[in-house]
Amino acid sequence: MRNPFELIEDWVDRVAEQGARKSAQRTGRRSVLALLGQAMIGAAIIPMLPFDRSGLARAAESDNKGGRKKEPTDEECDYWRYCALSGVLCTCCGGTVTSCPTGTEISRVSWVGTCENAKEGKSYLVSYNDCCGKISCGRCSCSNHERERPGYQLGLHNNINWCMANDLNSYHCTVASLVGLAPEPAAKG
Repeated sequence: MRNPFELIEDWVDRVAEQGARKSAQRTGRRSVLALLGQAMIGAAIIPMLPFDRSGLARAAESDNKGGRKKEPTDEECDYWRYCALSGVLCTCCGGTVTSCPTGTEISRVSWVGTCENAKEGKSYLVSYNDCCGKISCGRCSCSNHERERPGYQLGLHNNINWCMANDLNSYHCTVASLVGLAPEPAAKG
């Protein structure tokens, strides 16, 4: 008498062989190679696709339950420099407002926002760079969309993985560096 596992093994072998033979009769080598090529190209493109980080904003909104009014710091989403930042603040992840945490690298591409410093009454150009190479630290999530443009205008949209140009393209956090004063709007006349 044969072992039940041997019977199951024989049955699986027969079914797999029949399936392979039927598949070989219906498809040729070229179509299999074409499918494999498409799969490889698709797998290579997936890391370059933008992804939406707006879900991080819900966590940030739940952090301020007391509704207290106080002066915002660089570890809070209300800090004036973060007016167009959507992501995780590097100040909460071991970095600073302008430098990435240890073990990460700054993104090669960025987006620029124009933020007003209410105390000075001046507007500044702020360059937002993602810090790449580690998974998101998940603290101090912000979703500010002041003067944001639609997602199809990639250079003006902040919910994109800007680490896609780096070798290490996992998103960790975002820094906000001042570029300079924003130009004054031209007078209409």
